[in-house]
Amino acid sequence: MSADAHGTTLGLDHRKLAMWTFLGSEFLFFGAFISAYLLYLDATGSGPGVEIFDIPFTSISSFVLLMSSLTMVLAHHAHTQGDMRRMRLWILATAGQGMVFLGGQVFEFTVFYREGLNLTQSPFASSFFVLTGFHGLHVFLGILMLLGLYALSVTGKVKPGQHVKTEMIGLYWHFVDIIWVVIFTVVYLIPDLAMEAAA
Repeated sequence: MSADAHGTTLGLDHRKLAMWTFLGSEFLFFGAFISAYLLYLDATGSGPGVEIFDIPFTSISSFVLLMSSLTMVLAHHAHTQGDMRRMRLWILATAGQGMVFLGGQVFEFTVFYREGLNLTQSPFASSFFVLTGFHGLHVFLGILMLLGLYALSVTGKVKPGQHVKTEMIGLYWHFVDIIWVVIFTVVYLIPDLAMEAAA
């Protein structure tokens, strides 16, 4: 194996190892938030609960976010091929889909607020907004990373041979998508199916 200034004794780039370590800690954070949500699922007080969720709307925004993983893969592939024009195109497409998802989340939160579901309304509401809001923050940070990568590639500070940078941002973005699959399933789908079964 050739000498690599970024290598570790494990044969893995230390930047990738750091990213995997960071993502592992983030899984623990989200696990705690999801557990809290499940704990307070029925603690709605006199306010609204899962019955106000709009599953079709959230499904569409979820699909958009999941498709952004595909465009992220295409961006990384283009970078490995040295095609910086296409890499930048797919980076912008990924960031754009992330923005669409965030816009949908803001709209959803606004609707919930009008229907009486707000952060301090009940333990259920608090756990819901903290969990989904924390994820939304991660999406926002991912968008900033993508736009930063785009800007660096335009100015020539990220070159064709430096695709590890795109790969690491891709790892983070895929993590955000995977976490949302878990959140969407636990927060939206399972309670909805339980309500239909009980009806």
